[in-house]
Amino acid sequence: MYAKMYADPSGARPRLSDDALVIEDLRTEFRIGGRWHPAVRDLSLHLRRDETLALVGESGSGKSVTALSLMGLVTTPAGRVAAGRILLEGRDITALPEREREALRGNRMAMIFQEPMTSLNPVMTVGDQVAESLRVHRGLGRAAALERARALFEEVKIPSAAQRLREYPHQFSGGMRQRVMIAIALACDPAVLLADEPTTALDVTIQAQVLGLLDDVRQRHGTAVLFITHNMGVVAQIADRVAVMYAGEIVEEAPVRRIFRAPAHPYTRALFAAIPRLDAPEAALRAIGGRVPPLDAMPVGCRFAPRCELRRAGCEREQVLAPVEEAHAARCHVATGVLTDGRLADA
Repeated sequence: MYAKMYADPSGARPRLSDDALVIEDLRTEFRIGGRWHPAVRDLSLHLRRDETLALVGESGSGKSVTALSLMGLVTTPAGRVAAGRILLEGRDITALPEREREALRGNRMAMIFQEPMTSLNPVMTVGDQVAESLRVHRGLGRAAALERARALFEEVKIPSAAQRLREYPHQFSGGMRQRVMIAIALACDPAVLLADEPTTALDVTIQAQVLGLLDDVRQRHGTAVLFITHNMGVVAQIADRVAVMYAGEIVEEAPVRRIFRAPAHPYTRALFAAIPRLDAPEAALRAIGGRVPPLDAMPVGCRFAPRCELRRAGCEREQVLAPVEEAHAARCHVATGVLTDGRLADA
């Protein structure tokens, strides 16, 4: 019951017209040793227009797989989207033919990939790479597409935009390559922007500039942004809401201020305990023992239990995303007092 109710943790889903993206019970699997194992399991989220939702977790938690599933880039025979629905602006795109998915990718839904140097074509000018999606999705001629690309370069604050259109990726710094990726993603004014750790490997100053740029873009265009990261400092700067992911499941979801003020799930608390604090510079950092379990060796019940300092009886049972308070949910019976069948843990 709670798992269904807490696709929106407040218990009251907003009107569909307010949702740019709705994910319902998404399950993405990969084949290992002849058997299918879920990398994302029964994931439900919604993303409103003009909102940034941060998807947070360690490497291996399933964040990037979630984004690739939304984009239709998980393909057989190695992987598949086995269940669930993805609604983009109210339209179910889960089972669309590949031709129709191609018409959406880079158009109504776009993605900024984690490493721009491996995502950009090294033998095409950056101007032609930005113009390509405009020519494909908007039917513009080359001259008109390049003029739009120049305007996009100015929007993402690339200096000497007209000149730099003719340059190649290796002539750009890391931060400028990331701005090119943002320009490509914004070219067709998408309703949903998926940003997969776009500040990885950037120094702090450039990282702040890219984050500010993404926030400016969201405000100007009303774009819904799913921001994937493992950096809680970035989350504090850019997010409206936070969904914490572990081993393929959402383990906590709340508004950003609430989750920073009172994290409920032991995993979320452990993430915060591993962050250096300026107000306590002498405090020792606490590492999270162990690692995210592999897909073919997931523990029974709570997937975080083998690493959790608060584990107790009941953790061996399947956990549900249940309310902590209004607009705040966690997948932990210790935090919520709710067992799998909906009964109170102390009942």
